[in-house]
Amino acid sequence: IGIGLPTVTIGINIPVYPALIRIPYYPVYYAPGVSANFFFYDGLYWVFWNDNWYASSWYNGPWTYVQPFSVPLFILRIPVRYYRAPPPYFRSWRPDAPPHWGQHWGPQWEQHRQGWDHWNHNAAPAPAPLPTYQRQYSGHRYPGPEQQPLLRTERYRYQPRDAVGRQLYEQKPAQRQLGPSPQRPQTAPQRNNPAPPGGQRPNQPYPLQQRSPSSTPPTNLYRQGVDAQRPFQTHSPGPQRGSPLPVPRTPPQQGQAQRGQQAPTPGRSGQHGAPQGQRGNRDTQRGPERNP
Repeated sequence: IGIGLPTVTIGINIPVYPALIRIPYYPVYYAPGVSANFFFYDGLYWVFWNDNWYASSWYNGPWTYVQPFSVPLFILRIPVRYYRAPPPYFRSWRPDAPPHWGQHWGPQWEQHRQGWDHWNHNAAPAPAPLPTYQRQYSGHRYPGPEQQPLLRTERYRYQPRDAVGRQLYEQKPAQRQLGPSPQRPQTAPQRNNPAPPGGQRPNQPYPLQQRSPSSTPPTNLYRQGVDAQRPFQTHSPGPQRGSPLPVPRTPPQQGQAQRGQQAPTPGRSGQHGAPQGQRGNRDTQRGPERNP
């Protein structure tokens, strides 16, 4: 029906609950101590500021913009004299009559709201009760948009008659939608994933150096002289568990007895494994030295 969200900030600040006085023969209150066009009607506060109408269920907002086609009739019928800060074009109009809204908003509005200024003063509805419970909420105690509907439901039982008032009462405060922060899709780590050219592997603080299979093994940097040029010797893998150990087979040396032949017995002064003839020659040569 032509209302906005209650997030409009206008140039009006009312620090405490204002004193409200009823306009004679009207179900509307006005605030003589406020230097603004401030009214109360049908359970809502109304402000005419900057050629626009705004409404709120609390005396200091937040305010909701209401289009000219949706402003209640009794707000339009308020006499000019009760506007505490009237626009300059109000001065040429009668103070005991309502503003010339058709002249201000154009013929299209006047055709849509035809007959708005004709009514029976004796058939005016009773004014809504004032929400005096809001007097204790001022300064830092003034509730926010999230708390205002709860306090109004607990402390103020009046239900608006006008369609605009009912819609504002049912309207929920504008709240930010909090959702899970966007997260990056997690992928499973891949094994043996080579590093990209000029980059690093995932989850690796430093790039890894790879050697080609044909490259030579590194040399021992701790060796000196000629040994420094020798490569490290690689060891062949040992026998696996459960496999028999290989028995080394060495060829028979020269002078050693073959299998099936008796090996010569070593002598006292002869060489280990030497033939019998050689051992005897040595003893013969050393014989004259022992028996002069």
